[in-house]
Amino acid sequence: MSPRLLIIGGTDEARRLAAAVQGRVDTISSLAGRVNSPRLPVGEVRIGGFGGPDGLAAWLRAERVTMIVDASHPFAARMTDSAVKAADSTGIPLLVLRRPGWTLEPGNDWRWTATLEEAAERLPQIGTRAFLTTGRRSLPAFAHLDDVWFLARSVDTPEPPFPRRMEVLLSRGPYTREGELLLLRAHHIDVLVTKDSGGTMTSAKLTAARELGLPVIVVRRPPPPPGILTAETVDEAVTWLNETPTL
Repeated sequence: MSPRLLIIGGTDEARRLAAAVQGRVDTISSLAGRVNSPRLPVGEVRIGGFGGPDGLAAWLRAERVTMIVDASHPFAARMTDSAVKAADSTGIPLLVLRRPGWTLEPGNDWRWTATLEEAAERLPQIGTRAFLTTGRRSLPAFAHLDDVWFLARSVDTPEPPFPRRMEVLLSRGPYTREGELLLLRAHHIDVLVTKDSGGTMTSAKLTAARELGLPVIVVRRPPPPPGILTAETVDEAVTWLNETPTL
């Protein structure tokens, strides 16, 4: 059987992996469909959910997939859990591709939290004008905070519930240090709230916050499932694909 690869995507790493193996491996990229106009990878693309681990396992068998790379967002824990369970039930080799989280640098004032709910609980004691970059689906966690004004950046328009005092900025990265500095100053932001997504596409906000001396509430990413093979770069994933026997 010729190798057939499923890339669980939606990230820059997933798109770069699809491009790196184009023409060498029969590949299908899967997107969750949560963004109205996603950046599409090269090659065949599937959009939509699988119906949990059992649905994914059935789809893998029907499509004769022989390898899986889960390159979904570092906070897409449910998708990764489904991939792990489906790979285990089908015996298909799985690699989890996760870019490293951001590195604390001298001058950063980061306040780590375990969850969005903890971030919302701590926020009023840290600032009153928040730049919220945790994604539109996170807004319900902050909806009860009437004493904080929010600038919420999102690719698509959010749906309620969300904070009453909020301005929405529809935008998609990558962003620059200069642009982030202008944004923070123009809106008189005194605290940044973000997830530890890692990567360079949205890291400029951290540089800008450091230069302005602003505190940053950072939500920790969920750890990968124990015992699962992981890679941090596209090159490592390509090496794994080259070295992994197919079914």
